Amino acid sequence: MARGGLNGHDFDATMRIMALKDPSFSIGIEEEYLLVDRTSRDLVGDMPQALFEAAQEALQERVAREFLKSQIEVGTSVHRTPREAGRELASLRAEMARLAGEHGLAPIAASTHPFARWSAQEPTERDRYQAIARDLAGVGRRLVICGMHVHVGVEDDELRIDLMNQVRYFLPHLLMLSTSSPFAEGEDTGLKCYRLAAYQELPRTGLPGRFESWEEYRHTVDLLVRNNIIEDASKLWWDVRPSSRFPTLEMRVTDVCTRLEDATCVAAMYVAILRMLYRIRRNNQTWRTYPLFLLSENRWRAQRYGVAGTLFDFGKGELVPFRDLVDELIVLLREDAEALGCLPEVEHARTIVARGTSADRQVACFEQRLARGASRAEALSAVVDHLIAETSGQA
Repeated sequence: MARGGLNGHDFDATMRIMALKDPSFSIGIEEEYLLVDRTSRDLVGDMPQALFEAAQEALQERVAREFLKSQIEVGTSVHRTPREAGRELASLRAEMARLAGEHGLAPIAASTHPFARWSAQEPTERDRYQAIARDLAGVGRRLVICGMHVHVGVEDDELRIDLMNQVRYFLPHLLMLSTSSPFAEGEDTGLKCYRLAAYQELPRTGLPGRFESWEEYRHTVDLLVRNNIIEDASKLWWDVRPSSRFPTLEMRVTDVCTRLEDATCVAAMYVAILRMLYRIRRNNQTWRTYPLFLLSENRWRAQRYGVAGTLFDFGKGELVPFRDLVDELIVLLREDAEALGCLPEVEHARTIVARGTSADRQVACFEQRLARGASRAEALSAVVDHLIAETSGQA
């Protein structure tokens, strides 16, 4: 991965980059949770209004409703380091678990529920979500999924597009470290990340194409807005995108991590990758651009096989075990992780590979219960209990 991955760049573009003020590389993390009934272990049909009001009072603007009535989203404030963002995320999770517990519910940080039926879910009664539900029709009704989004401050428009083009290469690596959606409607899908299979049915998803400039990106957005296809850029649901609200580059490919320390690791790796790409850019280099279909192949391999699988190292022209790629990536990011104060968080990726992701542990929990004589329903309920415990840090 680290060999044969760089290209030189033209002099004028490099001089422009050299004249820039360094990006802040500030960070914020958003997580979406599913709310489950602690007795049935199924998704709650409708979040109690009293629960949401209590969450709003306690967390203010850091909590919001999501697309479905059984979902809720939290978002950290802007932080200087991934470690600080992780600490706030821990407090947000703890507060949501406490408030939900008062109503006999619990949040789970997993991108799919082990056995909930999509046909039983309803969209939140907000104009935005009702409009999305109407527009997406049957495809939208299957979106019983949650994700984690990481915002990193990159204040210059042109640089934000430049880094978006380059960081696409690394998105499968981040996805592999986050997978938490092996089940769908009571079935082991065989995928470590089923969420993207469901999400991919939506328009304007997946890896974005390459944009030559901020102007070209804005022209694309304006074309869709002018024809009433979207209201604004927030309806571009790509794996990475310029935020429509903040001067950030928003990473959206990852599942929500069930373990907090895994979430902090993924966020730290993302910001360190962006800093590395900016650093080499100032040295008149960029990460080599590969055809979108090759990047998409790695995305599929991450989605299907997770950390036990392999990815193409396009510089070498061969498949490489992800375990080896993680070691190479940590070496590549060391300087940047140290500068950002997040080297331990980045190095935690080795721990994720060694013990598996949430998806691996969910499947293991399910299979162990079956081996002990549990029914499928009992084994799936046990997976929900496992997710509740891991989300709250009790496992």
